[in-house]
Amino acid sequence: MTVELRRIAVFCGSSPGRDPAFADAARDLGTLLAERGIGLVYGGGAVGLMGIVADAALDAGGEVIGVIPQHLWDKEVGHRGLSELLIVGSMHERKLAMADRADAFVGLPGGVGTLEELFEAITWTQLGIHAKPVGLLDVAGFYGPLLGFLDDTVDAGFLRTEHRDQILAAVGPEELLARFAAWTPSTTGKWMGPEAR
Repeated sequence: MTVELRRIAVFCGSSPGRDPAFADAARDLGTLLAERGIGLVYGGGAVGLMGIVADAALDAGGEVIGVIPQHLWDKEVGHRGLSELLIVGSMHERKLAMADRADAFVGLPGGVGTLEELFEAITWTQLGIHAKPVGLLDVAGFYGPLLGFLDDTVDAGFLRTEHRDQILAAVGPEELLARFAAWTPSTTGKWMGPEAR
C-alpha cells in the first residue's frame, strides 16, 4: 500500500520560536508542498510558524486550507488570504476537520498544542482509526529528546516497537516526504490488549 499525498496537515507553533532555523524549515516545507502539488491543511493562523508555512505555500502557488476555532478567529489571529478557511466551534472539531482533509501529518516545532495534535494523530494511526503517516521535522534537534523518550517508552514496555517505528522523523522536508512515500501501515496498527504485548 502506498500513500497518495494530496494534502498534508501541518501542526506547528503559533510563535516563530527563537531559532531562525524553525522559520526556515516552515518556509521550506510550505514551498516544497506547493511545488509538489500537495495541499497544506493547517490551523488557520496568520502568526508564528503557522503563518510562515501558509504564506510560503501560498507564495509558491499552493492550495492552503485553514481550520480555526471561532474563539481564535474572534481574537483576530486567523489568516485572511487562504484558499479555503473553515471556522469551527471547538479545538476538537478543528482536529477532526484537519484529519478528514489530510493524507498525512507533519509536526514542525511547537508547544503543547502542537504535541497534543501530533499525539492524537499518532494514536489514531496506532489504533487503526486511520492509515495515515505521521512525521516530525526534527529541526535543529528540536524533537530529539521526544524521540529518545519514545524509545525509552518502548524499553519500559508501554509502546510496541512496530508502533514506535510508525512515527517517522527527518531533518528536512524532502527527506520526510520521501519517508512518507515509502511508508506502509503497521500490520498491528490497531489496538491489541495487554496479553498481545
